Amino acid sequence: MENTTEVSEFILLGLTDDPELQVPLFIMFAVIYLITLIGNLGIMVLILLDSRLHTPMYFFLSNLSLVDLCYSSAVTPRVMAGLLLGDKAISYNACAAQMFFFAAFASVENYLLPSMAYDRYVAVCKPLHYTTTMTTGVCASLAMGSYVFGFLFASIHTGDTFSLSFWEANVVHHFFCDVPAVMVLSCSDRHVSELVLLYVASFNICIVLLVIFISYMFIFITILKMHSSSGYQKALSTCASHFTAVSIFYGTVIFMYSQPSSSHSMDTDKIASVFYTMVIPMLNPLVYSLRNKEVKSALRKVVLKAKLPLG
Repeated sequence: MENTTEVSEFILLGLTDDPELQVPLFIMFAVIYLITLIGNLGIMVLILLDSRLHTPMYFFLSNLSLVDLCYSSAVTPRVMAGLLLGDKAISYNACAAQMFFFAAFASVENYLLPSMAYDRYVAVCKPLHYTTTMTTGVCASLAMGSYVFGFLFASIHTGDTFSLSFWEANVVHHFFCDVPAVMVLSCSDRHVSELVLLYVASFNICIVLLVIFISYMFIFITILKMHSSSGYQKALSTCASHFTAVSIFYGTVIFMYSQPSSSHSMDTDKIASVFYTMVIPMLNPLVYSLRNKEVKSALRKVVLKAKLPLG
């Protein structure tokens, strides 16, 4: 009988083996992660400090910033360490933990975005009922539901993946422990697990996209009916940032996960994964703040307060 060894660690191949590219990639990812930290922490601090931002829209935005920061942190520091130190090994338990936390926070974002779309729908289509509809209790329930379902589905995907058997084959053709990249290494029959991943992910994406589509359909109908150009511009600007974030996030997710792992091109997945694990969490604070007068005003207020003691 041939001896087989149960996997106790995985080897992450990373993005490249070219030593000439590793330092430039490390510097690039370090800059991206620094901007992600500053941007998302900055958004959360501004919302916390400025009472004018204590509204449902900014409550959801602060949660989005927290989630972006967490799921980027589940991946980026490990990738940077691998590029700098050349350490490609990750233990079995650490791989499972990375997979769980990344999937959890990415799934939470998946539910926060339709909650934000509903908030924009109420703000644009039913402005007179906004304060009575988007109460503190409603906002808290939507946010809490996002976290509960996000962590639930992460538990399903991670548990399903690591319930498979892994013998000898332990080289992950990726830079982090993503579900399809790890699942493909299993020596078990993974057909059922692939179907679970495909159907659960597809169901979640379809449901939230339906909520977002319906919300924006009513928003655009309401905007087209507006006779005031200032009202038209205000309604359009208040939804533009969220619509941009939704397009970037779901465009990448649909590309990544709406296919069985056996048909994945790992090199293509790596490029897409860099975008949604590192670039999107960096972009979201910029998307939501660059054209947002309230955020800019809050930032100026904080800067002025900081300058007063120095003056």
